[in-house]
Amino acid sequence: MIVNRRVSSEQPDGYDELEDHLTQNLNAPLDWPEESGLTVSQVARIAAAASCDTAYSQAANGHLLDLFAALPLPGTTEGKSFWERIRDAGGGAAWNIHPANMGGPFFDRIHDGNEGGIASRVLSFLEELTPSQRTDVAEVIGSALDNGTIGVGGRYGGELWLRDAEMSAWRVVLASRREFETSQDREGFFEAWRRA
Repeated sequence: MIVNRRVSSEQPDGYDELEDHLTQNLNAPLDWPEESGLTVSQVARIAAAASCDTAYSQAANGHLLDLFAALPLPGTTEGKSFWERIRDAGGGAAWNIHPANMGGPFFDRIHDGNEGGIASRVLSFLEELTPSQRTDVAEVIGSALDNGTIGVGGRYGGELWLRDAEMSAWRVVLASRREFETSQDREGFFEAWRRA
């Protein structure tokens, strides 16, 4: 299943996250280049900014959506059984990601700018799991992964899913702090490390 990621702003005159990053960090005006072509160097810098910058939380959120898309879908027979097994294996922690509690518009809210909602729920889920519950949840997730498509399954595949979800969610939450960071904060950071 392919999950489309939102790249541009949904508002006609609004900046999206990548546009904001390019204008602030690369000094690339939105109407650039006006009458000249792109150089390879410029394209490389733009590609690096888009793919490597962990502050670009839309990419991490898109990856979280891909991880959930690899699981059985709610509302299907397979999905109903899977999510009941997740609830049984994860106990109360599972309610953080269970469709009965997180379904409906929750995934849609990513499109409305709630970048950290799902990430926070994933981190809460993983934080609340006991070690034995995490092992049981990994087994349930791994048993549901398509070994023929993904190449791994069982508890190991489930552990990979959990680790990947944890790191992706962490990137989203960490990136969200930059919303409150000013250029003075950033310069203060560099200056403090220069003097260290």
